[in-house]
Amino acid sequence: MTQLKSFHHGDLKRVLFDVALARLDEHGASGVTIRAVAKDAGVSHGAPVNHYKDRRALLTALAKAQFDALLTGIDTRLAELDDDPGPRIEIIASAMMDFGFRYPHRYRLLWSADLIDHSDAEILSVMDSIYDRLCAEFSKAVPGRDFDKDTYAVALWSMLHGYVDMRLSGMFEPLNDSISGAPRGKAIIDLFKIFFE
Repeated sequence: MTQLKSFHHGDLKRVLFDVALARLDEHGASGVTIRAVAKDAGVSHGAPVNHYKDRRALLTALAKAQFDALLTGIDTRLAELDDDPGPRIEIIASAMMDFGFRYPHRYRLLWSADLIDHSDAEILSVMDSIYDRLCAEFSKAVPGRDFDKDTYAVALWSMLHGYVDMRLSGMFEPLNDSISGAPRGKAIIDLFKIFFE
């Protein structure tokens, strides 16, 4: 990676973030160290501490930005739909899965409790917002039916995460459903359509 030798005064935090994100995309989380980021930014290895106290803080900032981007993408797509919860649940699920396939290293970082601070208030807030969107759509799906929306949300989230993780690790191939012909990920989401019948 080419070093960023110059930046405007006051922009170092942004430069460090951008360099760290580029390293994450290229090398995965293992490639994001304070020393490597400082080197690529063209500053001393002690300079980042003024903005990110340690590697965990830097990785947490990266993860927070990715959760924000995911939430923004979900909200943008939801705004284009009517109130039918079926397609809205599919949008939320698809957005999470698409993000994982488009940005595999970013996706893995989001769920790495050993690398990022999942107790960080901002991380918790945006994660809760995504989860709350999903629960809200399940709540609207079948008015009057007695069910635990959290169980359905956790089931869908777990299935999606498991599928994405297995795809990213090379254990699953990107095949289609043999009956519907739909890509496997969409077919997994479609399993939940029975909930609305």
